[in-house]
This record gives sequence, structure tokens and C-alpha cells, in this order.
Amino acid sequence: MPSARPGSLKDPEIADLFNKHDPEKIFEDLREIGHGSFGAVYYARCNLTKEIVAIKKMSYTGKQSLEKWQDILKEIRFLRQLNHPNTIEYKGCYLRESTAWLVMEYCVGSASDIIEVHKKPLHEDEIAAICDGVLNGLSYLHSLGRIHRDIKAGNILLTDNGVVKLADFGSAAIKCPANSFVGTPYWMAPEVILAMDEGQYDGKVDVWSLGITCIELAERKPPYFNMNAMSALYHIAQNESPTLPKNDWSDTFCDFVDLCLKKNPAERPSSTKLLADPYVTRLRSDTVLLELIARTKAAVRELDNLNYRKMKKILMVDTCETESAIGDTDDTQDEHAGGDSSKSNKLFVKFNTSAKSPWGGMPPYHHQQSQHLGAMNYHHPIINRCIYINSNSMGNISRPLVVLFP
Repeated sequence: MPSARPGSLKDPEIADLFNKHDPEKIFEDLREIGHGSFGAVYYARCNLTKEIVAIKKMSYTGKQSLEKWQDILKEIRFLRQLNHPNTIEYKGCYLRESTAWLVMEYCVGSASDIIEVHKKPLHEDEIAAICDGVLNGLSYLHSLGRIHRDIKAGNILLTDNGVVKLADFGSAAIKCPANSFVGTPYWMAPEVILAMDEGQYDGKVDVWSLGITCIELAERKPPYFNMNAMSALYHIAQNESPTLPKNDWSDTFCDFVDLCLKKNPAERPSSTKLLADPYVTRLRSDTVLLELIARTKAAVRELDNLNYRKMKKILMVDTCETESAIGDTDDTQDEHAGGDSSKSNKLFVKFNTSAKSPWGGMPPYHHQQSQHLGAMNYHHPIINRCIYINSNSMGNISRPLVVLFP
């Protein structure tokens, strides 16, 4: 049976996924806060409820339009099933001019944004509080037989009230176990890299990614970040697990990371079991993340003009509330016109150039083509498989990327 035309709502099940109203009549004051290969994310206000929301706009025109449409449907179906305090709240989806408007709750920023603002690692208690929220969200997902598959600081959001939210379910697996090559290379579990050769994997791949995220929050970057993605994949698959320096961090934190990064997934604890780990349950202030957000907002206000424009999304709610009282500034009017807002997310360069996801970090790599991918394939001489590289990540590189493995 041929696939339906992208954007077609003739199928009642598909039609039921979308709100029938015109989103431009419902949402106002749209301001871009991030962008990636899929499109852009906006701050917006619902003129019916006056609620602040985030809108992810995803076009399904151009090349691979049917595949883009299928990816949109998959993400909507996934988000509609979620109902947990530590997963991003889905509010609905609209269609306008071959673009899906995916509406979600608004968060002030990601854990990646926070370490970028401060230019230094987070404190152990802050990382522990983030891990607590992430593990609660993962435990819920895994209980449903779902896998996130792209846990990293850029996909861990915080609300203005200091609540941790898992976001960006574009790489998520609805069936567990899974066996496809999906994720962002530096955070990818060994069994995902080896999945095509050695079989399936389960939710413990998210636990590995959380361990790498802990190192990212503690050292401002994940292991192997100085390497290109293909070399990193080789080292993740072949080397011993990375560790934190014992002299810099507490034993409980180092032990927690070591558990998350057990190379053999059979020895790696589940997300539910890790909720009882001494590092996660240790005594800390209930307001540790609220204080972190307040400190981050204060730091953003002190940034120079260039960095402020890049990180002002963290202050977006505060700024807009002030503007609504005194009227728009010239700078804000530029944003409404689409002026400099796109500059808030610079291109991230790491041997090959890759567009940052809307909340920071690199876009995920997929084994099969999706809305993010072209058909640029490279053969791994050790793992003996074909890996597709994100063509949007290649920037101005016009020749094939040659990777030499040891």
C-alpha cells in the first residue's frame, strides 16, 4: 500500500494527531531560541491562555519529504504517550504551510547552556540533582519499554522552577530491545556502536549516556571530544570505560559514574536501581537547582554583547515580562522580524561542521536516513559496518572524510 502524501490528514488516526486550528492565530510573540537541521525552536505565548510555550517548527517539504513527515508523526506519537514530571510536557501539534508546529512546555535552557554560561564545571550537588531528575525520567521511560537514545547535557532541560526535563525524543526507540545505530557519537554506548554485529540493546544504553553526561558536566566536555566522531566511536567500542579523576571528585560521585559506564551492559545497573545510589540520594539542598538557575541568569546579564545575544534565551521569560510592561525594545523588534535571533546558536565545529541542536550539543547520528541525514557512508574497518554521517554536519567540506584508525 503506497504511503500517504506528506501532510495528508485523510487517515483518521493521523488526523487525530493534529489540532485543526491555525497556529498563527493562537500563538504570538514568537522569538527564535535555537535551530538545527530539522528547523527552529521558538519562545511563544498562547493568546488564549497567556501561557509561555516552546514551539518546534519542522518542515516536511523538499528532499525526503515523506521521510520527514514520518519522523514528525513518530515524534508526536511518542510524546503523546508521555506523562511524567521529568519528561517534557507535550501540548499539541498544528500544521501550517507544510510545517508542523510541535508545542511543548517552555524551559529556560539546558544543562549544556548552563556550563557554557559559567565556563566551568557544575558542583557535585548540582550534578547529583540533575542525575536524580534524569533517572526518574528514564525509569519512567524504561518502564514503558521505551529508550531515549540521545541523553546528553544538551537534551536535559531545566524549568524556571528547577525541574529537570528530558527532551528531544527524535531519536527515541518505541520498541525495546532495539538494534539500530542511533545517538550522538561521544555519548553513545558501546553496545549501540556494535549493535548491528552483536545483536540488540535495551534501556541501559541511556544509563551509559548519563555516565558520559556526568563527565561532561564535571569536565565541560565528554571523553574523546578532541577527536572526530568516527575516531571517537572506535575508541568507545575498543577502549576501557572512561573515568573521573579520583583526586578531583568524591568517591561516591566517581563510583556512580563507574557504575553507569560498566562496559558490559549486564553489569550496568538499571535506571531504577541507580535511583537508590548513594550519590543520587545523598543529602543536598532542595533548592540547589533553583539557586543554579538564579546564578546562571545573573551570569548571563553580565556577559559581553556577543555572548549575551547567544545566551539571552535563558532570560527570555524575564525579559518578555518586562517588555510587556514597558513596550518592545529595538533589539526585541529585530527578533520579531527574524533579525539577529539566529545568531544565538553558532555553528559548532569539530573536524566536520555540525549544526547545534536547539538546546546545545551535536545532532544525533542515525544508522538509516532520516530528516537529518544524507547518504554519506563510511566503513568502519574494526566494527565492519556502514555508518551514515550527517550530511548537514559537513558544512563546507566537499570531499569525503577519511578516518584512519589505529
